[in-house]
Amino acid sequence: MVSKANPYNVDEHPFELRHEVKRLNKRLDQIADSLEKSQVKDIIENYSSPKKRIISNFTSGLARGLGLSLGTFVVLGLLGYILSLFVSMPVIGDYIANLQQYIDAYKK
Repeated sequence: MVSKANPYNVDEHPFELRHEVKRLNKRLDQIADSLEKSQVKDIIENYSSPKKRIISNFTSGLARGLGLSLGTFVVLGLLGYILSLFVSMPVIGDYIANLQQYIDAYKK
């Protein structure tokens, strides 16, 4: 029988099983360490609590929305600046000048 004080005591096992028990104990310790490192407990707590899940999803949605808005603002600003450089070109400049007139008319 395995003593309850030390479950890893392999001296009480038959001789031919000692090596296998030591190997299994070592593997179980590795699995326990990897589960601790992967923070499975935190993930389970997060998904078992609706309040935590709602807060987490809300904050991630806010971050995505803010990032999308700022990214769109930067890209459109750069595009407008680059297009304003082409106003003096013969064919493209006419279209961009008309576009700029529409924008200026909308601002008023």
